Amino acid sequence: MLDRNRQIVLALVVTSAALFIPFTGWAGKAKVRIASSAMSERKRVVHALNRLTFGARPGDIEQVTAMGVDKWIELQLHPEKIDDNALQARLAPFRTLRMNTREIFENFPPPPVIRAVADRKQSLPSDPTKRAIYVAQLDRFEQRQTAKQKAANDTPSAVDSKSNESNEAQISNAPRADGAARVDELLDMPPDQRAEAVLRMSPEERQSVLGGMKGKRDELLEGMSPQQRETTLALQNPQQVVADELVQGKLIHATYSERQLDEVMADFWFNHFNVFIGKGQDRYFLGSYERDVIRPHALGKFEDLLVATAESPAMLFYLDNWLSVGPDSDVARGIPQTRYGYRRRWPRNEGAKQPSKNKRNGLNENYGRELMELHTLGVNGGYTQKDVTEVARVFTGWTLKQPRQGGGFHFDERLHEPGDKMVLGHRIKSNGQQEGLEVLHLLAHNPATAKFVCSKLATRFVSDDPPANLVTRMSETFLKKGGDIREVLTTLFSSPEFWASDAYRAKVKTPLEFVVSSLRASGADVSDATPVARQLQNMGMPLYGMQPPTGYSMKASTWVNSSALLGRMNFALALTGGRLRGVQIDSAMKDGGRASSPVNENPSHVLLTLENALLAGDVSQQTHNTIAARLQDEQVSQRKLDDPARPPNVSMIEGLLLASPEFQRR
Repeated sequence: MLDRNRQIVLALVVTSAALFIPFTGWAGKAKVRIASSAMSERKRVVHALNRLTFGARPGDIEQVTAMGVDKWIELQLHPEKIDDNALQARLAPFRTLRMNTREIFENFPPPPVIRAVADRKQSLPSDPTKRAIYVAQLDRFEQRQTAKQKAANDTPSAVDSKSNESNEAQISNAPRADGAARVDELLDMPPDQRAEAVLRMSPEERQSVLGGMKGKRDELLEGMSPQQRETTLALQNPQQVVADELVQGKLIHATYSERQLDEVMADFWFNHFNVFIGKGQDRYFLGSYERDVIRPHALGKFEDLLVATAESPAMLFYLDNWLSVGPDSDVARGIPQTRYGYRRRWPRNEGAKQPSKNKRNGLNENYGRELMELHTLGVNGGYTQKDVTEVARVFTGWTLKQPRQGGGFHFDERLHEPGDKMVLGHRIKSNGQQEGLEVLHLLAHNPATAKFVCSKLATRFVSDDPPANLVTRMSETFLKKGGDIREVLTTLFSSPEFWASDAYRAKVKTPLEFVVSSLRASGADVSDATPVARQLQNMGMPLYGMQPPTGYSMKASTWVNSSALLGRMNFALALTGGRLRGVQIDSAMKDGGRASSPVNENPSHVLLTLENALLAGDVSQQTHNTIAARLQDEQVSQRKLDDPARPPNVSMIEGLLLASPEFQRR
């Protein structure tokens, strides 16, 4: 027999089949379709908040109504006019978000840096804190090398070697018996002493003690300064510190920034120019990529954004263009460069041994293909395989300087394919790095690019199948205004299609949109966003975790199924029930929303009040009845039949509303 909580959840899963049907509103006991072609002023406010932000917060509807929705949209289109200091205060603990890539490599060394130190190609840092992190990672590196060597000596079987390597790794990472004995002693220390004690431990002792924490990590870190926390975690896994701060930063930006349209567009463009966190050192490049490439251009000129992504170390590394070599370049022909820059030519060595993995091994077409298919023209944009090859030749030489130390973009003439190229019927004259800029300009101003980009924008803001006439008008603005993204969005937000009544709550939220809108609607105070990020991973949308360059889908068909909806409902109930570590919300009733409620508050009144607070009253009769029919259940109301004085379970009701089909649409 299913418990009553699960019965309610399953009932709402059935109700959530309505996610496929545009919301038509309801009045009294019967659904009614909104008759007019345009929205009422209140619905315009709710619609604007749903589409231009990651979800309305308590008080947002009143604030936008007082300002006027058109003035509010104009302000959001100019984020530089909006004070966002409160967000910066929340981001202050995450030092990596302010570091350049070289600083991240130096402070949180990845495996290639540790390998270089082990091979004596790089020195240990003199700073004692940094040095401790390096020494800890060197110890782990040497343990792995020893385990590999032992496995190789014990058995010739590759399978057995892998098994032995795994066993050795488990042994080396296992907490020693004396580790647990020191845990309580460590936790009793003041934060500063605790951090210093961990830092002074030998690698072996630290591994033993930290391995014995058994879920007490939060207690260990409690009270430490941001730098002490980072250092303590980096002693175990510096790469994870970088990744965790990156995902926490994104969630905090989306949840708390006042510049909401800017945040929505930053997310849109990152997804459009997708880069995967799990590829090699790309997690070290992503912070700069999002901060210095995506965000500054989110509402600017498309061509500027396109050039910035093309020169970005994150994109060059992700799509392997940094390894691309022109077939007739100096490097391919074996022409070395002397100390003084003079070069001696001799015939190309056709029989030369192929370079090993991760070495430069010829022309790479990855970036050329994705540049046209996903970044500009679209899959039906009129290019051919020949164009892909020619674009790949154009971008040879666009590489990285010292990529394993956090180096930036570098154009290397010796890798570049000489000669003219033909791209989309245009002759690109041999001109080094300028060839790439010419191709990017050509693509940025192509009508196919305008249509493709505008179609994606309309899909994000209007519907999964945007009206062709709207896309055409947006494309005309794109071409007329030189790809000015702000102007294109102005056309979009001024269109009758955007404000049509059938667009109201018609877009299904992606997992990211659903999770962040839940945090915003509930007024959550997020002190640690890592558990929230794990919830997104469980929902199939890990942040920065889309491996293919396509990015995540914005369409309902990808995200609407019974398993996914059940996951969303479990998240909503965990959030409002206070079961998400690092997240606190106030689930008591207040005027129009939450605050203290009378002990004998009527559950039906609580439901109606929360429907207005969380959904502006936009709840279908079916959803209302599904929840209302169970308000007398002890699980929901916290009441027994002979004890009417007990208060209703507000957090449960609130969670069910966040899990409703209406809240999952925007």
